[in-house]
Amino acid sequence: MSHSQRMMRLGVFFNPTGHHVASWRHPRSQPDAGINIGHYVELAQTAERGGFDMIFLADNVNVREAPMAALSRSAQYIANFEPLTLLSALSMVTKNIGLVATASTSFNEPFNIARKFASLDHLSGGRAGWNIVTTASRAAARNFGRDEVMEHSQRYDRAREFTRVVMGLWDSWDDDAFLRDRESGIFFRPEGLHSLDHKGEWFSVKGPLNIPRSPQGYPVLVQAGASDDGRNFAAEFAEAIFTGHINLESAQEYYADVKKRAVALGRNTDHVVVMPGLSPVVGRTEAEAKEKQDYLQSLVDPVVAREILSTLIGGVDLSSYPLDGPLPDLPPVASDSQSTRANWVNLARKENLSIRQLSMRATHGRGKSAAVGTPEQIADHMQKWFIEKGADGFNIQPPVQPGFLDDFVNMVIPVLQERGLVRDGYQGSTLREHLGLPRPANRHAS
Repeated sequence: MSHSQRMMRLGVFFNPTGHHVASWRHPRSQPDAGINIGHYVELAQTAERGGFDMIFLADNVNVREAPMAALSRSAQYIANFEPLTLLSALSMVTKNIGLVATASTSFNEPFNIARKFASLDHLSGGRAGWNIVTTASRAAARNFGRDEVMEHSQRYDRAREFTRVVMGLWDSWDDDAFLRDRESGIFFRPEGLHSLDHKGEWFSVKGPLNIPRSPQGYPVLVQAGASDDGRNFAAEFAEAIFTGHINLESAQEYYADVKKRAVALGRNTDHVVVMPGLSPVVGRTEAEAKEKQDYLQSLVDPVVAREILSTLIGGVDLSSYPLDGPLPDLPPVASDSQSTRANWVNLARKENLSIRQLSMRATHGRGKSAAVGTPEQIADHMQKWFIEKGADGFNIQPPVQPGFLDDFVNMVIPVLQERGLVRDGYQGSTLREHLGLPRPANRHAS
């Protein structure tokens, strides 16, 4: 094949019971998944059996604010493990798969984040990744002594300085600084230690970090912003980008734009891996796949579906509008929600969908691409996006876990392998090796 040297990268996004809003009601899910370590061990080992490059965990630092009628019927981010704690445990029961956790630059300090992710990289033998986010939730702000969140551009200004500080702290020690020589009594070479001495607009951090440089040099930097600020941030820092697109055209636009921005900053676009979310329902036949999807949809309460759609269009309250009426003209929205909103508004107008119909579309992939079909049809969907430069790979979001992850691994992965789109087995031991990323040199190396 003409793209034989370009391999599809695959992550799997662990949303406890699955990414479909009614997944917790499905008999192939685990209702207490968010706090069930055995459940996560099973998922991680299934994903590793499927050869996935990485596990991806999102995070919220609050219970989302929503009408209680919807919130009480939802399992999304209500009762969950903290991601770094969970991935540290999973590092002990896996050998190859990458471990990516979300941590916000809005409600953390650079030193803590640098230390935690370096620790996970050591624990896992070089498989850690940090998904860098800013937080726009007022409910989250109120958990950290603030009444309001920072303005959008300020959040990204803070995030840029935050990330640079973390990267600087990861270079606190030369790779060969620790001698641990019992005979001479020298534990580390003094010249191998570097203080950061950072003083900036947002942070003052002396350093050094009190853990050796990690196996990957830096854990892999992951990001998911779609706004203009988010794209600029991704172009500067991100090595893997998780995106949300509901059609190929918007995915292609994002892919071309963020790669162009990366080139302008002197980066190699092969080291900027774009991975849209994909929520697949797989059946041995089309009829079986549709039956699975129809059953899932039958479990959705319309109140919950409408609340999910409200979230995707910037938090606009739709409860006063008829469910079977059209999506109304919407008030202005914060810039960090504009691209997601535009995708859904355009879909509603193009297909003349009611609020109910649009809401039900939103329940499946929660704002990401969805595919329903046979293993070959799912693989066709992925191959088209991959070849036509909408993706370098995918962050798979199983609608129901563990059941639908099992289906994907057992039925779709073999088809992708037969087509030469994904590797047959792990050829490296670190997440950087899985994604084709170089190990960064220490900035203090002469």
